[in-house]
Amino acid sequence: MNKRNKRKVSGKKIVIYTIVFVVFLAFACLAVYLKNVSDYKQAVKSIAFGEIDVSEAADGVYIGECNVNFIYAKVEVTVHAGKIENINILEHKNESGESAEVVVDKIVEEQRIDVDEVSGATNSSIVLKKAVENALEQAYAAR
Repeated sequence: MNKRNKRKVSGKKIVIYTIVFVVFLAFACLAVYLKNVSDYKQAVKSIAFGEIDVSEAADGVYIGECNVNFIYAKVEVTVHAGKIENINILEHKNESGESAEVVVDKIVEEQRIDVDEVSGATNSSIVLKKAVENALEQAYAAR
């Protein structure tokens, strides 16, 4: 074999190795992404809500957060005279659950956290509700 043919062979090997490496890298990235999605879904499933008696909460403005990687919510809850007066959504990173934001209106209307989730935005609804609960826990502790 002359030098020219050797260069062609090694050039072909480089292309094959590069393709194999890119395919391997793509599979590794896919595996990491799927693991993250699995962890996120498990985190949402593990969210539990407690019983908070808002009528015994201290008046004030409280900040609550909930983060499950793909969804994050930060809310500001105003409590006055034993009632949830207002909830402002300060931040809401969502997968596609922007419609879940109406859940805070339901919480104010019904004066409880255990309101129905928004269909099609269940996980975002749960995260928003947990952020509100985390804020109300501070109000309850401040009494």
